[in-house]
Amino acid sequence: MIKIPLEILNLEDDGFHLLVDVQIFNKLFKAVVDTGASRTVLDKITVEEYIDAEALLLSDKLSAGLGTNSMESYMLTIPELTIGPLSIPDFDVAVLDLSMINIAYEKIEALPVIGVIGGDVMMRYGAVIDYNFPDICFSKIP
Repeated sequence: MIKIPLEILNLEDDGFHLLVDVQIFNKLFKAVVDTGASRTVLDKITVEEYIDAEALLLSDKLSAGLGTNSMESYMLTIPELTIGPLSIPDFDVAVLDLSMINIAYEKIEALPVIGVIGGDVMMRYGAVIDYNFPDICFSKIP
């Protein structure tokens, strides 16, 4: 089992987001840990800074849960997703425009995020989140 520290972001007394450091494209980013997200999603604007936009494959799946079901979504296989000591090679992610999240974060003077770590990672690696000692534990490590 590995433990990875989480940062708890207070959304101006309107709830909390859990943030974790991730490494993607050999660069460190913040990502939201979202138990309600079925898949891991990366921000299209940020991703396009590191890859050729032609590498994004248009998806025919709807983007439910972000206040719309009409947003174009894409799929991308990233060479590696690293969360603490957990390294996931050749990982498939959804790619959407998450600029509204980063605009909201900017308003509360929080750093932008590259995306959302979803249930696909948490289920696959047996994630347990502890709010008392803010961390995420992965028990199913390859």
